[in-house]
Amino acid sequence: MNSYDVMNISPIVPVIAIDNADDALSLAEALLEGGVGLMEITLRTEAGLRAIEIIAKEYPQMAVGAGTVINRAGFKSAVDHGAQFVFSPGINQEIMDASSELNTPLILGVATASEVMFALNNGFEYCKLFPATAVGGVDTLNALYGPFPSMRFCPTGGINFNNINDFLKLPNVLCAGGSWIVPKQSLHVKDFKHITHLCNEAIAHIHNNR
Repeated sequence: MNSYDVMNISPIVPVIAIDNADDALSLAEALLEGGVGLMEITLRTEAGLRAIEIIAKEYPQMAVGAGTVINRAGFKSAVDHGAQFVFSPGINQEIMDASSELNTPLILGVATASEVMFALNNGFEYCKLFPATAVGGVDTLNALYGPFPSMRFCPTGGINFNNINDFLKLPNVLCAGGSWIVPKQSLHVKDFKHITHLCNEAIAHIHNNR
């Protein structure tokens, strides 16, 4: 799997901060039933790495990766726990080198033209625009398309059911990340059916507007 493959699995990339690793398999099943075949489990919580490990071992039909990875140590730890890909909120040489060293797809976070150039000059053509809406959202992506037509984005940050199609219709956007698809309250009360419903609703919404 490479970065292009990762960003073509699903138009929605769930950004998940999981507090209880015991919920990992039920959550993976709920997302798959809703038509979402990958998970970005952030390393913001202590349960994140364990959740990645459980899904990687027990639910191979789900593509599972790590988010909020900012350095080589975090990258290696994620890969050691079974992460198939890595998302970062930013860009630096250390994390790009780790991707090459560990032979694991990396979707870098970029927010400016200079950062896009830095990514492209290091061979990365698939990046996350973050924080998407805070740095101009659709307008910024349209502006970046002119000088950087080969770059493809997964905008994340401020994406929700109401604006996701505004992003997905752009020629330089392959998918969009969001936390709304896995509400923390639904995880807290283990309402996995609601998560499946949100996925089904969003996928139908996307398809009906394409």
